[in-house]
Amino acid sequence: MFRNKTFLDLPKAYTMRLLIAALLATASMLSPLSALAQSVDVEATIKSVDVKKLSLTLDDGKTYKVPEEFNFDGLSSGVKVVVFYTVVDGHRVIDDLQIVQQ
Repeated sequence: MFRNKTFLDLPKAYTMRLLIAALLATASMLSPLSALAQSVDVEATIKSVDVKKLSLTLDDGKTYKVPEEFNFDGLSSGVKVVVFYTVVDGHRVIDDLQIVQQ
């Protein structure tokens, strides 16, 4: 009697090659997503600090959001900083911040 071949009827080596090819294809499609999430840094002077909105505005005119546990000590208008941020849902979210010593 004639029956259709299924995935289980294929030789093991062929099955393994298909599995590896599928995994590599999936990995290659997902790899550009990690490249988009890389941190960027900018050196600028703080223009304004908004503790209630959890944000900083720098002299480049852009606003940067900070996490809730962010420590605003030592940050005020006129302080020069290096901000490391990631763009999340169109918002610049600060990952790290360093005050530049003058």
